[in-house]
Amino acid sequence: MKSEFLTVEQNKRGAITKLQLNSDKSNMNWVIDPDYLKSLGYDDLDKLFGEFNITVNGQKHRSIDQVPEVSGDDTHSKIQFKVDDLSLVQQFELIGNSFKWNFTIQNNGKDDINISNLGVWISLAYVMFRDKNVKRNANQSVAVFPQISKNYTKLAAVRRDNTAPNMGVYQTKGEVLSVGTFNDYTNRFFENVSPSLDGMLFHEIVLAGGYDDDRRPHNDWIYSQKPLVVKPGESKNWEFYLKPFTDQKDFYDIATRLYNHPRFAFEPMISQGSYQVFTIHLAKGQVLKRISVRHKDGDQIVDQDMTDHIENGRLVYEPQGLGEHQVILEFADGTVDMGVFNVMSSINELLRNRANYVSAHSYAGKDGKVPYSFGPVSNQGESIGKMTFILQECLLDDKVKDADKQIAQVEESAVKYVRPKWFENGDFRKPAKLYGDFYRLMDLEYITHMFYLLSKCPASSLKLNKPNDYLSWAAQVFDVRVNPDLNDNERGKTEAQMLGTYGLYIEDLLADLQKSGLDKEYSEISKSWKSVTDRLAANSDSLEAAMTEHFFDNAGFGPAAGALALTGNVHAAMTYGELLKANIGYSNDFRSQSPDRWWEALSYMIHALWGGLTAASAQIAGEKLQDPELVEAAYRATGAILYMYDSNATATNRMLKPGEAASTYSIAGPNLNRPDLSRNRFGQSIFASDGGIFARLFPDGYTGEDDWDMGEELVAFLNGFGQKTYIYKDKEKGLTAVNGRVKKLVDEHYEIQSFAPYIQEYIFLDDGQTLNSNKDKALFDLTTRKFE
Repeated sequence: MKSEFLTVEQNKRGAITKLQLNSDKSNMNWVIDPDYLKSLGYDDLDKLFGEFNITVNGQKHRSIDQVPEVSGDDTHSKIQFKVDDLSLVQQFELIGNSFKWNFTIQNNGKDDINISNLGVWISLAYVMFRDKNVKRNANQSVAVFPQISKNYTKLAAVRRDNTAPNMGVYQTKGEVLSVGTFNDYTNRFFENVSPSLDGMLFHEIVLAGGYDDDRRPHNDWIYSQKPLVVKPGESKNWEFYLKPFTDQKDFYDIATRLYNHPRFAFEPMISQGSYQVFTIHLAKGQVLKRISVRHKDGDQIVDQDMTDHIENGRLVYEPQGLGEHQVILEFADGTVDMGVFNVMSSINELLRNRANYVSAHSYAGKDGKVPYSFGPVSNQGESIGKMTFILQECLLDDKVKDADKQIAQVEESAVKYVRPKWFENGDFRKPAKLYGDFYRLMDLEYITHMFYLLSKCPASSLKLNKPNDYLSWAAQVFDVRVNPDLNDNERGKTEAQMLGTYGLYIEDLLADLQKSGLDKEYSEISKSWKSVTDRLAANSDSLEAAMTEHFFDNAGFGPAAGALALTGNVHAAMTYGELLKANIGYSNDFRSQSPDRWWEALSYMIHALWGGLTAASAQIAGEKLQDPELVEAAYRATGAILYMYDSNATATNRMLKPGEAASTYSIAGPNLNRPDLSRNRFGQSIFASDGGIFARLFPDGYTGEDDWDMGEELVAFLNGFGQKTYIYKDKEKGLTAVNGRVKKLVDEHYEIQSFAPYIQEYIFLDDGQTLNSNKDKALFDLTTRKFE
């Protein structure tokens, strides 16, 4: 099929193998290409765009096992399948600047047909190419952000370098239950290959069921898993349009203007006792009949009718209950839209609970299995994140119980466990080879951070050394981390020049080294820091930092954006900032606003550590570049990350006690690789049962210890949105707050309420104006552009 707008290629079965916008100079193929699959030995022809799976009267069928009738011309194609008494017809049509996709099933028999599962593949180009040309991964691949709704489902396929056009998918007929994913990948980590990981996600629109009975998420009360019954002579019809869009605003504008989708916005997370504010914008001719809010209380679903409270398309109310809340919009034509946000007891309480829990349950002490360690024990530096978090929380929150005891535990672990384990005979210049014949230099940045925060603790809280001793330790360790000359092997020299999480604290560390007279360390570290960022800036157009041990990774481009912004490399920071914008989701479900990753869950997912550090990178870069879009993205992601610590969640199988945490959440439902993990929280060792690389990564099997690599992301949060609220002037919405709320008083005078648990700073992004204050409200005059 071909029009002025689009070129579409199909295989002999009618599945779509190429979707190309004729005006797109990059010649992007917007669907997964079977030639690419074949070139690398991926066997996924059953998942090409248009193929489907269906379970009829208990019998499973795949379209790939059928021979369809295919017909069509230059602008239209029709593919017909038969399964028992069911006919299934798919039609594709080029209409103007869009691509229409229709799927119909009809019962031609005399009895009811029960469909317990029906999923149609919409395999957009979500690919991490096995290609060191990182620009190909940035420009020819998309992140896919689902916005699931009974009648108004949307998918935003965003090019990873954030260059327009992007591709939107808009539902216009039928009922959609969910969007699932299947992941195919290759991981060569143990072959000492770098980059070692590539793969792709295939997306499936779920029209009925989604799960086998023994593998469904039992607590997911938000997304329907209902079967479909088709009566004799009855047909069911679904329709979607694919249409290019430029940016987030355009994505929603097209939905409302062209496809009659309502648009409504709300805070992704709020604390108990706060007000939620909805703004509702209806499409032309649309009539809202009812708005209700649902949450789960014990075994009951509580449904509040809020219809009478809407005023001028706005609803302000104080939610009851804790955990996930579903908002349902019902329209006069019978269609339904929805959104999901989270109500937390309080972020302060969550943070205190976490510190208390880690102190009480994770610290082994003198007589533990691994004395003086914080469990779960790992050779990787990420496992030290818990210790760093405790220190940062105790430094910020004077209501942490037994803060001196908690600091002393971390100090004891740092001196008696961390130092002798990671360094030969405790010599900071000689990292221990914990990985066979090599050491992992990235571990040292976590250790540095912990020593550095010990140096910030009151001397009265420390039992073994003085604060300045720990500052000196931090400097020595960090010098090895970033100085190639202090590493005697090629791997170490290479890794020393790679960025990591240390952008979160390096500027503070350098300032304290200078202040304390540690001139040699200051000089060497600042020289290494400048060398790394200068090189990154000079090569930013090649996007080299986006490649780590993976072919394309937010663990590379996130810290790059933050580091370059911190060092005033504006053009380079903006270049990597675009990758960050494309990496953080926008959706009607707060959990789907996570930074985009797949390899910890084999599905679209939240990963606490790298999601949190990506959010922090966006917040740091957004502040320095005065870019509200980055700060907004960072804040959206933060709601998803805090869900990994939320003991009041009700819609996930893995429930947490106060203070517990789980590192990973599978957003996709179903996660077709591991359906039992769909919309569930877990630790990555759960994959040990899958064998292969996971059995080697987690030789003890699934231990139930789901938080081994958590903590550093909470430190990032504490130093960002934990203490800061941002405002900026939006062309359409006027003065807008991030991590807070704006209330107009008189004329151009506004009250800013902060949501930060330990507010220290209000920042006007438009010109960098700041107010240092620990009060949760501030006044701002938009006329003078000053805080009052």
